[in-house]
Amino acid sequence: MTQTLAPAPAAAAGPSPARRLLGAAAVVACLPYLGLKAAWIAGSRVGIPDGSALLEHRVTMAVANGFSVLLDSGVIVLALVLTRPWGRRVPAWLLTLPAWVATGLLAPIMTGFPLQLLARAFAGGVATGADARREPFLHEWVFGVVYGGFIVQGLALGALFVLYARDRWGHVWRGRTGNLPVRAVGRGRRAVAVVAAVLALFPAAVRLLWACGGTAGLGAGRAADRTSDFHVLEALYVVFLVAAVTGTLLLAFRRGPDLPVMVPLALTWVCSAAVACWGGWMLLGTLAVAGDPADRPTGLMVLTYAAQMIVGLLLASVGARFLARGPAPARVLP
Repeated sequence: MTQTLAPAPAAAAGPSPARRLLGAAAVVACLPYLGLKAAWIAGSRVGIPDGSALLEHRVTMAVANGFSVLLDSGVIVLALVLTRPWGRRVPAWLLTLPAWVATGLLAPIMTGFPLQLLARAFAGGVATGADARREPFLHEWVFGVVYGGFIVQGLALGALFVLYARDRWGHVWRGRTGNLPVRAVGRGRRAVAVVAAVLALFPAAVRLLWACGGTAGLGAGRAADRTSDFHVLEALYVVFLVAAVTGTLLLAFRRGPDLPVMVPLALTWVCSAAVACWGGWMLLGTLAVAGDPADRPTGLMVLTYAAQMIVGLLLASVGARFLARGPAPARVLP
């Protein structure tokens, strides 16, 4: 890591009231989710209806819930780092990596859940032909409590990180894309950006097919369980893929409109994280599926999730290289 992202001296003053409020909101928003997960690990069935698939694999459920508890507990740690004076001394990579992961996991929920509710309002619900023969996964109130908490976490944590990054590294994204030097992103990373853009065509095409109602490559059980929620999320993954590629190419090649550097950098940060983290999360989920052959992921599903994860990681590496190289020099006018 270069001097650009070197730790800044700790601020003498404590956090402002606004930052303390945001940190408290992020921590409090974690409590409903952590409480539910702890109850499920302890054997409680609160929020889980009779016949739910969650009751069929208790050991797998306990392991998955324990892992998700660790992930959400990281939000509390991040809130402390972003609000306490000692947080300014944390090495850059030790903060930016978990912040990037948190961004990737929360961004699709923050955008997708409201859009799902909107789609339900227009569609008159999410009923499918499979509803009559399949038991619900969770009671509906659980999704409202959990996803509502995630949205608050994302808003509070995102605001805290922007304030923190502005104070510590704000010089990195000053200026406009037209002022970026040719070597803002090296030739090797520009090649990586092109490879990622080409590779992104595969998961984007498959996700678009599924969003538009196609069932090619979907398992029988997954195809039968499609709802408006499914179509909204698939379309959203396409948007994240396109935005991630667009932001990264703008950084790498300085083409297109002359934008503030923070615009393509934010697109690369948020959207590459969403693409990589949810591709990886869904790929991990395919390993835990057992039981009914109709519910098992197909080869195309596994390849799509893996390709999406790889694309996100490649695009993120380009953004990381840009940050490591430092700010663009100001253009000297004659």
